Amino acid sequence: MTTRATHPNTKAILRAWLRLSSENPAGIGDPKVSDFPNMLGSLFVLKQAETGVWPFANAGSDLTRRLGRELVEHDFLSLWRGRDLALVSAQLDAIRYSGAPGVIHCTGESLSGQTVNIEIALAPLRVPGLKGERFLGLYQLLDNDAELKGRPVWRHSVIALYPPEVQQAEPRLRLVASNE
Repeated sequence: MTTRATHPNTKAILRAWLRLSSENPAGIGDPKVSDFPNMLGSLFVLKQAETGVWPFANAGSDLTRRLGRELVEHDFLSLWRGRDLALVSAQLDAIRYSGAPGVIHCTGESLSGQTVNIEIALAPLRVPGLKGERFLGLYQLLDNDAELKGRPVWRHSVIALYPPEVQQAEPRLRLVASNE
């Protein structure tokens, strides 16, 4: 699992995803909403509408306020420009194909030039009977929200991508005995 998460909320959501997606059905130690009261407003779900289009299926109130607009049906990739768009698109593909979470570290800038550091965690959701891919996301500010001076983030710039860690199968030796 991605170990490059820095914020406790990001680490908590990734640990919860790991527990919920594992084969072990025991829910011992599952997080409770009361443990992370300020995380719910920063959660969102992306759905794949078609190749290369990832609209928000829903978005928390804090995220909507931070970006200054209603996000449902708004394409997540439209938050990015140029090389950042290509990098984030590749990150979404890596998460989709590996079936494991990834993290994006970026800066967000307001129209008046204030910047904040942001950590975005994305984890695949497997919903039986639901067509298309879905990701659970967490948009976590690493700086104080007051640094934006009440202005919404309008531009994002990638600092680092932490793609899913690939689980490689151990090499195995197969012996075959023949009496011929």
